[in-house]
Amino acid sequence: MQAAIESRRRPPWTVLAVGGELDVVGAPALRQAVVAAVSAGGTRLILDLTGVDFIDSFGIGAVVGALKRVRQRDGELALVCPAPRVRRVFELCDLDRILTLHNSIDSVGAPGVGHSAEPGS
Repeated sequence: MQAAIESRRRPPWTVLAVGGELDVVGAPALRQAVVAAVSAGGTRLILDLTGVDFIDSFGIGAVVGALKRVRQRDGELALVCPAPRVRRVFELCDLDRILTLHNSIDSVGAPGVGHSAEPGS
């Protein structure tokens, strides 16, 4: 199943809400959405993975690619990843050390959250 990507602004962030599966079929859609957002000037991206049902190495690769793309432009990437099964994939790969994992969009940029995983997650 192809991932569905919806883009919206939440100044100063661009939010890419992802639904479906981030796998060999869905990951290219995320890559294209990130390229489009960065080309349009977005250097602060939120990947909202709330609607993601499944993620594999292709999806992880697309997320890491998004991180590289925004960092090349001195930008920032935050992940909204409330589902334990999806969050656990990032933790198993130790990506929670380099990516900020949030439970909700509202916690992105909240005081005290910083650049590490949220306490209690």
